[in-house]
Amino acid sequence: MEDVSHESPRNSGIDGFLHRADPNSRVLFVVIVLSHVRRRIVHFNITEHPTAEWTAQQVLEAFPDDTAPKWLHRDRDSTYSGVFRRRVAGMGIAEVVSAPASPWQNPYAERVIGSIRHHVIVLNQAHLRRVVTLYSRYYHRSRTHLGLDKDAPDPRPVSRPSAGPIIAIPEVGGLHHRYERQAA
Repeated sequence: MEDVSHESPRNSGIDGFLHRADPNSRVLFVVIVLSHVRRRIVHFNITEHPTAEWTAQQVLEAFPDDTAPKWLHRDRDSTYSGVFRRRVAGMGIAEVVSAPASPWQNPYAERVIGSIRHHVIVLNQAHLRRVVTLYSRYYHRSRTHLGLDKDAPDPRPVSRPSAGPIIAIPEVGGLHHRYERQAA
């Protein structure tokens, strides 16, 4: 279980699943909960066997106390069965369910899932947890979004050209880079 942020705008939530196989052919599932407003990863967790009970518990952990959003966008995965739906309804969250085979209806979650899926080799569950944690830090501080006026989920100051040359700072083990001006 990983609480990446306590940001929880009351107007949105997005849920998505990612699956990755390790070298032993064990399939690991990652549930990712995003805040729609600044596209922040609010919570993620990893398991080999996602169930409706486990998934419902992740929503409870993502939104402790009275921080539950008004709605949660999800796909039609079978883990969102009755137990999950009752937990979400009990938290006062309305569900927005994507149409069948329509990943474009949940683009923010699909983008995060796709980035991790296409760029990460998984060794085991601990390694996957470390990589998703590192990716979350990169995503929050450095990954820009056109919908956020080319800003990251954590707003960044704009450096003046006179501040110095641009340097590359490796993140996620060098998989991605953040660029900043270095004082001369």
